[in-house]
Amino acid sequence: MFRVFLAGVTLLLMTTTLRAELVVEVTQGVDAPTPVAVVPFDWTGDALQEDVAKIVSDDLGRSGFFKMMKRENMLGTPHAKDQIFFRDWRISGNDYIVIGRMVPSGDGQISATVELYDVLKEQRVWGETVQGRQDGLRDVAHYIADRIFEELTGLRGAFSTRIVYVTAEMLGTNNYRYRLQLADSDGARPRTILESKEPILSPTWSRDGTKLAYVSFESTRPSIYIQHLATGQRQRIQSFKGLNGAPAWSPNGDKLALVLSKDGNPEIYILTLATGQLERITRHYGIDTEPTWSPDGQSILFTSDRGGMPQIYSLHLPSRELKRLTFEGKYNSRGRLTQDGRFLTMVHQDSSGFHIAVQDLKKGRLDVLTNSSLDESPTIAPNGSIILYATKKGGRGVLAGVSLDGRVRFTMPNTQGDVREPAWSPYLQ
Repeated sequence: MFRVFLAGVTLLLMTTTLRAELVVEVTQGVDAPTPVAVVPFDWTGDALQEDVAKIVSDDLGRSGFFKMMKRENMLGTPHAKDQIFFRDWRISGNDYIVIGRMVPSGDGQISATVELYDVLKEQRVWGETVQGRQDGLRDVAHYIADRIFEELTGLRGAFSTRIVYVTAEMLGTNNYRYRLQLADSDGARPRTILESKEPILSPTWSRDGTKLAYVSFESTRPSIYIQHLATGQRQRIQSFKGLNGAPAWSPNGDKLALVLSKDGNPEIYILTLATGQLERITRHYGIDTEPTWSPDGQSILFTSDRGGMPQIYSLHLPSRELKRLTFEGKYNSRGRLTQDGRFLTMVHQDSSGFHIAVQDLKKGRLDVLTNSSLDESPTIAPNGSIILYATKKGGRGVLAGVSLDGRVRFTMPNTQGDVREPAWSPYLQ
């Protein structure tokens, strides 16, 4: 039995306000998605707040890798293997079927036993009993979806992760309300963790998922803050005269890479959090900005126009060797690496606008993944499967996603204000 210690326990927020949810709309999936049926789970108690089987089905369907069977087309609702008539599920075109049964287990807990079967082989592929609180059934559902996704694709699921993003709501002329929002990876359960009349920029997760760093203009100048998600406690860590921006956590969480202009020109610095020591690592008359760490912590990637136009560079910290990484196109910025360090995502400009692109650093190949024209702020799911980014739809800022191979695409419209600056969390323990 696996007990789900809900990641939400570590995300108890001082400010908790429900807002309009982002709604994921899959616009393109893989060419031949695997057909799967998630049968409604058995439950005989009072009505639950969440339909766990539906959330599991929605998670898998949103990935674009699976074609989910509609409930109204199901010929039965088996809850145990001896109730499954595999021939019927084969005829209805399913490769896999998920069944489950839930029972109360005391102290507000619910126990859910879930099984995944290969319909063609009539064999159980995976099964597990999961426990969670009644008020945390979405976490149980996301966990189950993660496990099924991993069993069927070999890739660790990321449905249990979180995203943060900034919304900007116009209240009047030159009057906005900015909110830093935290939500499930599917946009559900949004919570406001900071609200301000001044812009909020560049939220970024610590690698352990317990803290955020971001830029806020709430004081007289842009300042960098760290906020602890469990307590809501905030700390202003840099507020020099001029630019204080683009914080990026080191892999072990003890340092931040920053952009400061305190010495005149925007340069990349490394701040050691325990001591407050600042180390300047770039020195050039060009603008150096948007730092990010390599997964091994040995290099800082950043955007610089030192070559005439913005391109992405890598600085190896031990040797101080500088290397330009992007050459295709006049404009490449906001580089972000996958966890294996092989793929570099970026904002790439061509004759039709600004798109999300990915470069294979091993082979050097660059692929443009999106066909919208005002794309920005790419952030990668911790399993490397999806790039989330901000774009425009109908004149409004929205979030959208695209798989690393460009075969899966979705949008996340919001009914309230512009949405921008997404940041995908690491895996949460």
